[in-house]
Amino acid sequence: MFHHSSKLQYTVRVDTPDPQFAKLLQQAIGGIEGEIRVAMQYFFQAMGARGDDRIRDMLISTATEELSHIEFLGHAVALNLEGAPVTAQEEAAKDPVVNAILGGANPRHLLSSGLSAMPVNANGVPFDMSHVYATGNIGADMLANVTAEAGGRVLASRLYNLTNDSGMKDMLSFLIARDTMHQQQWLAVIEELGGLAAALPIPNSTPENHEAMQHSYYYLNTLLDKEAPQGRWSSGPSFDGRGEFSVKQQPEPEGQVPSLGKARPNSGAQTEQM
Repeated sequence: MFHHSSKLQYTVRVDTPDPQFAKLLQQAIGGIEGEIRVAMQYFFQAMGARGDDRIRDMLISTATEELSHIEFLGHAVALNLEGAPVTAQEEAAKDPVVNAILGGANPRHLLSSGLSAMPVNANGVPFDMSHVYATGNIGADMLANVTAEAGGRVLASRLYNLTNDSGMKDMLSFLIARDTMHQQQWLAVIEELGGLAAALPIPNSTPENHEAMQHSYYYLNTLLDKEAPQGRWSSGPSFDGRGEFSVKQQPEPEGQVPSLGKARPNSGAQTEQM
């Protein structure tokens, strides 16, 4: 069961409405880096979490917080659309906000939502849940969550640099801070699992006799005109402690030629294929 406060999680203030920035903010709502994505990701991970109930509680609390981010970002979109044109007469007024909405803002904010936010990205494409990752494996999910929060923080940082509005910068600074915390908390879960060395490989419950381990730790260099780039990945112990990194320069393929032979009669192929 969810409970809701009538107040936003954080103060949203727009000093100068900007319909173009409203369109950019849509990415933080319905983009693959946005709040709908992480809210649903943490929610479905929580519903599938088995084992330590503390982690389930953390996931559901953070999912709920992300819903609050959708709410105040939606309010920010609506405030940035204040003054956008709703009649032809207003368009003729040569207002700077009118010029802004005619110069790249999302027309669906006027046509579809009545000057309010929508569950879409900055291009107006609805979020379709295809970037919600919930595997039922806590190690895999935590790594996916760190990546999701990293992408969200990159987006919030870019949005911060795309506005001069002090109210919007203040709101985005809050989102940047919360992305920092969420990155840290998912990394802390990995640490409680024993750290990367204990968590890897994921799933660490897969028996070694299910894995062709002679192929587990070599780097394939497929560049024909360069030697393999050297780094932590090319020599030394693997992170899980089970092997040593090595390099295969210009490796020879080990498989067969993928020829399917003749087509079957009555398969709809050309006569020449049979």
